[in-house]
Amino acid sequence: MRIFKILNNNAVVVYDGPQEKIVMGKGIAFQKKRNDIVPKHKIEKIFLLRDQSSEKFQQLLSTLPEKHIEVAERIISHAEGYLEAPLNDHIHIALTDHLSFALERLEQGFPIQNKLTNEIKFLYKKEFEVGMWAKGEIKRELGVEVPMDEVAHIALHVHTAKMDTPSMSESLQTATILRDFVEQVEAIAGLTIEDTSINYQRLITHLRFALNRVAEGSNFEPIDEDMLALIRTKYKEAYETSDKVAGYLKEEYGIDFPDSEIAYIALHIQRLLNVN
Repeated sequence: MRIFKILNNNAVVVYDGPQEKIVMGKGIAFQKKRNDIVPKHKIEKIFLLRDQSSEKFQQLLSTLPEKHIEVAERIISHAEGYLEAPLNDHIHIALTDHLSFALERLEQGFPIQNKLTNEIKFLYKKEFEVGMWAKGEIKRELGVEVPMDEVAHIALHVHTAKMDTPSMSESLQTATILRDFVEQVEAIAGLTIEDTSINYQRLITHLRFALNRVAEGSNFEPIDEDMLALIRTKYKEAYETSDKVAGYLKEEYGIDFPDSEIAYIALHIQRLLNVN
């Protein structure tokens, strides 16, 4: 393969037959020029990106600081190894672009905020662990202290790059619904829910599966009429809270839970009431 275009010291564009490829490796373009042969022993990654994706990636590699690109690529490589799964090639564009912008903001003293950090941490645990690894790597390599809110941003990028997973917008929607649900329960029942508690985790896990059933059009687990009546009377406050929150979800998101699901959620809310 011969160099067609040098993007930076670690990335070049080549033509392999009729295919345009981006080849990356430490120092792969050092003291090289167009038409020079790419040193095979320096090749670390080869990307076959098409159309606008190729142009966007080339633009990023040509304009972003090389240190940002290098750390982003290490995070991606670590994520694929840690998750034992390939990631969509688009992450090389999305995460690199996002991370460089975030690092510039942090270096300039601007805060990074993410209202969904707790939900992302719980929903995507392994991806969040990748984000924590990235936090340490960025500190070690660049001397920048990344906040937990940025760890959550990195985790979400990694999650949505996994094959056969929901898009970024769908993942954010799920996290937003869970956050709104918890906030509504706290407001209606006058609770303060600790996001590290086992009861919080059980509630979020249950609700997550319930949302999946709604999205997939699956049937909900039925409940005996006598049991439903018992929950309504014995755990009146929890059931009324669950019913009100279910009404909120229907109004805001069009999510319609049956009576049986409202009752099951009430049982989780009751556990929270017992603690407070």
